[in-house]
Amino acid sequence: MSPRGVATPDVRERLFAAAERIVERDGPGALTSRSVTTEAGCAKGLLHAHFAGFDEFVAELCLDRFARTAARARALAGAVGRGTVAGNLDAVVLALFDSGGPAVSGLALARPAAALRVREALEGGAPGFAAIEEAVAAYLEAERRLGRVPASLDAATTALALVGTSHHLLMTAWPGSPDPRPTVRRLVTALVGPEEAV
Repeated sequence: MSPRGVATPDVRERLFAAAERIVERDGPGALTSRSVTTEAGCAKGLLHAHFAGFDEFVAELCLDRFARTAARARALAGAVGRGTVAGNLDAVVLALFDSGGPAVSGLALARPAAALRVREALEGGAPGFAAIEEAVAAYLEAERRLGRVPASLDAATTALALVGTSHHLLMTAWPGSPDPRPTVRRLVTALVGPEEAV
């Protein structure tokens, strides 16, 4: 427990990681500001010292995780011609489901103020599903030019199918529902093929 008056390093990430552990372990109903600070091992008022309220905390958690996945998607540019296309896509698309992603997203949707904050941020240009889709499309187009995916592959439509399906699975999952990862892996393979690493 951090003593009063002592700065807590990386407090946002510490609180976000604690929230993800709670959701993954106990479900979204167990997530409260008190449970988050207890899990994080910090003072009870720390969350409210860094966020205007619990809805803002939940919204910022979702936006932070979207931004991380968008950054991973942009990093696909460095993977062009390396590994397998399916493996590279798996690493990005499946990141949406890491650390209780479906439950955290569902929590945001169940809290109207958090959902509004997320929507406004995305409309204002915060990275979200559109940024992930654009990065995946650019990656697939580069791989198509190298001949590592079929010449007939429509990169934009394939990216929409991958990210749209992931979005659907993310938003319709609930604690205890079947793991969406096998479905996403099958879709990746169906769209781009299971080519060998080169």
